[in-house]
Amino acid sequence: MVNGKRPALAVSGPFGATKEQSSGLYAMKMAEHGFIALAFDPSFTGESSGEPRRTASPDINTEDFMAAVDFLSKLPEVDANRIGIIGICGWGGIALNAAAADTRIKATVASTMYDMTRVSGNGYFDSADTEEARHEARVALAAQRLADPAAMAGGVIDPLPDDAPQFVKDYHDYYKTARGYHARSGNSNDGWRVIGTQAYSNSRFLYYINEIRSAVLIMHGADAHSRYFGEAAYHYMVDGKADGYKTVVAPNPCPENKELLIIPDASHCDLYDGGYTEPAGQGEPKNMIPWDKLAEFFNKNLK
Repeated sequence: MVNGKRPALAVSGPFGATKEQSSGLYAMKMAEHGFIALAFDPSFTGESSGEPRRTASPDINTEDFMAAVDFLSKLPEVDANRIGIIGICGWGGIALNAAAADTRIKATVASTMYDMTRVSGNGYFDSADTEEARHEARVALAAQRLADPAAMAGGVIDPLPDDAPQFVKDYHDYYKTARGYHARSGNSNDGWRVIGTQAYSNSRFLYYINEIRSAVLIMHGADAHSRYFGEAAYHYMVDGKADGYKTVVAPNPCPENKELLIIPDASHCDLYDGGYTEPAGQGEPKNMIPWDKLAEFFNKNLK
């Protein structure tokens, strides 16, 4: 401790989850390692304010992380010069955007990250990365705003169809069972508004991450369907170029404090809570999240 004050972490995610789910676990584990840790619900979700509910905004969601840093900085027990953030799933990309914008953030972990702006504009695996596909989506969303702007898109599909992809089954195992269900979680219930992520599809979070000088750890499961987001973000941040990004930019000025950690045999949702034995929601966690490694990363970079 410096002058009796301690380092602190702000934690959020996954996208559509609540603080009682994955982010609360990450905060608790980091608190066990000696950090002051805050898990928070993003604006318009969970117990946070904002209307209409279940609406996402690139600017507001980035501001959510910076507002959490504001809050932690003013706590008497926190060293305001030693604050980091953890973003999980879709909030991993948001965390990187916040770190690019706010130099008070001294260390960032993006765990099992999605780039929500990329998947919103390009589709999964960039399968809809054409002007025509984006135009069709824009026409449909424009019509939806007039027909029923309050309509909900639904959370994780339930019951699962027989032909559901494995990653959808993994989401179901987490959000729809005792393993991770929560009454305030959009993913566990009625999801986002149909037009709730419309602004994401016309934005890009990671444009300036190659200019992040503070420490970054991107952690992903080797078997995660979303692994391409984390690897592309890492290479774009460090090398200035990566598949899926049209702009070639200068390499990072501080590449030595950037890390990419791939967890063997881990799926996307295994890094939500460490993974569980079958059947979902029962048994003991697999403990696939390297908590000691995360603590080591933050201790090293929040000096």
